[in-house]
Amino acid sequence: MTVILRCVLICVSILLTCYLLRRIRHSKMKIEDSIFWVMFALLLVVFSLFPRLADFISGMVGTYSTANFIFTFMIFILLLKVFFQSVKISQLERRVTELIQAFALDREEDKEKEETKRESNWE
Repeated sequence: MTVILRCVLICVSILLTCYLLRRIRHSKMKIEDSIFWVMFALLLVVFSLFPRLADFISGMVGTYSTANFIFTFMIFILLLKVFFQSVKISQLERRVTELIQAFALDREEDKEKEETKRESNWE
């Protein structure tokens, strides 16, 4: 792994961590969600500071270069994150649909009660 790539990875990791901390301080991001990104940045720093580790894993996996391994590995991690976010979004969409349906039923019941109340007042 070249020195330039190592410097870029460290700089990106530091910038990402600073950005995350600022978002958390301003309450624009949940701590639970930021943990993933902090760990992601930490992993980049580890690979940058200990390039032999990345070289070793790259050799075990069989990639031609360490940079290819790092980029492929990070893409794989991000794809996993996208998958789990998709699952979470699907669950939230289902819950929103259920809430809308429950709200509509409650509203309809309220209308029926008001109509019944008006009819009993007229009599």
